[in-house]
Amino acid sequence: MRCLFERVVHRLATPQTPGAFDQGWRLMALDGTVSNVPDSPANAAEGGRPSGEPRGDGAFPQVRTLSLVETGPHVEVALVVKGIKGPDRGEQRLAPGLFRHLRPDMLLWWDRGFFSSGLWKGIVTPGCQLLARVSSRVVLRPIRSLADGSYRAKIYPCASERNRDRQGLVVRVLRYTLNDPQRVGHRQEHVLLTTLLDATRYPAAELVLRYHERWAIELVYDEPKTHQHPWRVTTSADLRSQTPRGVLQELDAWSLGHFVVRSVMAAAAAPAGLDPDRRSFLGCLQILRCRLPECPDPASAAFAVWYQGRLEEVRRERTDDAVRRNRINPGVIKVKMSKFKKKRPEHRPVPPLKKTFAASVVMLC
Repeated sequence: MRCLFERVVHRLATPQTPGAFDQGWRLMALDGTVSNVPDSPANAAEGGRPSGEPRGDGAFPQVRTLSLVETGPHVEVALVVKGIKGPDRGEQRLAPGLFRHLRPDMLLWWDRGFFSSGLWKGIVTPGCQLLARVSSRVVLRPIRSLADGSYRAKIYPCASERNRDRQGLVVRVLRYTLNDPQRVGHRQEHVLLTTLLDATRYPAAELVLRYHERWAIELVYDEPKTHQHPWRVTTSADLRSQTPRGVLQELDAWSLGHFVVRSVMAAAAAPAGLDPDRRSFLGCLQILRCRLPECPDPASAAFAVWYQGRLEEVRRERTDDAVRRNRINPGVIKVKMSKFKKKRPEHRPVPPLKKTFAASVVMLC
């Protein structure tokens, strides 16, 4: 399945695709997500469970998927998968596995959890550009102020190298806050770093707005998990495979199916010069599910007619008007704690019963 994924999946955007390029840079994003897998001994041993101290480990084993996404057409072009436990399974450790897919024409976005001078150097060495969020606690001493309110600074491998001014990499720093009390991050200091040092060509305000679109990668994770994956009453996990190998195969199949839907959406939007973002993923998915049983042989002449008809249907599946609705999603959950005791290792698996319920009943005088 992974070989099929690598042969089939590719970048979809062209320079004419709306929203996919910025001043010649192909817009890409790097981020990760965690999925629950069935509670089998093999999955637990390979993936591990999240720690819920002091209440104990999590209910399900988990795997982490780190993805490189083309944000314009929402295509997951590469991914790596590991369990969540172990010294080499954090997002920073997994990121170098995707660097071979980077190209000099790309502008990569990532969130603050990825920041390190080592990863930064690994990205910029092949010529890829970066626009990344970092913690406001990172020491970034100005070396040159710029007219748009940003400034240049250096990042270093460690504090001792910073004190000696050795092995520093020049970056541009953008600091900003939000004055809307309805928005998450109101009055907090936000810090972006970028390799785009020219403040005239790349104004700070435009880069801040551009980085805000990084959240599109969350939709790439939401679409398979919420819409593409059929919910089953037999399992509460995100996946259904009982073995680590099956989990990898299932995740690759998810991504392949997602690519098929997104490639149809891109093909439908291109002739009319429409942004693929403005097509409805759920609408396209439902069309394909309904129409695929009647799909003719791809080698026949009837296939081209059938395919063009599906593209026209997808072209009419619009999400909203020219811009997205002005909306937010607070980072909260609805149910956090439970009145029931925590399920622990001694409760797995449930041993077979030796007596029937009727034989267990004892009447009290």
